[in-house]
Amino acid sequence: MNRESARALVQPFYDALNRPGTKPVAALVESVTTDDWRSFAGPDLSKDRAAFIGQVVGFGKAIPDLGWAIEDVIVEGDRVVVRSVATGTPAGELFGVPHGGRSFRIMTIDVHTVRDGRLAVAHHVEDWATAMRQLAGK
Repeated sequence: MNRESARALVQPFYDALNRPGTKPVAALVESVTTDDWRSFAGPDLSKDRAAFIGQVVGFGKAIPDLGWAIEDVIVEGDRVVVRSVATGTPAGELFGVPHGGRSFRIMTIDVHTVRDGRLAVAHHVEDWATAMRQLAGK
């Protein structure tokens, strides 16, 4: 897999994260992931595809203008690493930070494992601590 084909593979996944309240999140995610796809946010923090889709739909309600822009794609064997930037302005309280009309801009990194031409596993990190500081005006 080269960089261009890897980017084409992951693009629908990130399309689902951009303004998710306005599009078919489940169809986009399911179009590029395996039935047994899992998302890992830490050693003991994982969710299946259905739970992830529900989370993205929830983010779409909480952050109507949520954006998720791919900045870089790196391919190594069956792994695709995506560095991206997430942005948004919450419609209300988010992660315990009261609504103040502020926006956030954070870096995210995803390591996707590809199996049979589909995304099978994602390990990811989002800098939500920075988002909370930005939203609190600190």
